[in-house]
Amino acid sequence: MKPPIIVSSSDLERLEGLLTLPTFRSRSDLDGLREELERADVREPEDMPADVITMNSRARFLEEGTGREYELTLAYPKDANAEARRVSIFSPAGSALLGLAAGQSIDWNTPDGKELHLKVLEVTWQPEANGQFEL
Repeated sequence: MKPPIIVSSSDLERLEGLLTLPTFRSRSDLDGLREELERADVREPEDMPADVITMNSRARFLEEGTGREYELTLAYPKDANAEARRVSIFSPAGSALLGLAAGQSIDWNTPDGKELHLKVLEVTWQPEANGQFEL
């Protein structure tokens, strides 16, 4: 079962706009993101809880099977950079993380078919919590 997620109205609007572009419109690999956006509890940016992963948020995670911890930033596709630990919202990992809050866990499959169990330990930086509503 998927955990409940919260998405800001501005993130929803931007992501839906990207998903309607000809480049992305017919990509079936983005159906998971479309489904996540449809089931999200949508709130105004000013009403976002500070412990929820929004676009451009940075969060610490625990890979539950290995005990490995790491920090990632959820990025738009044009800003994604593996070396800088900026994961694209259009990746399976990115679309799985959007809207999760600290303490929630999610299962997702890596491109090589491996299933990972990730737990959000902490949202270390969120644009909305810092008054940056246009990121």
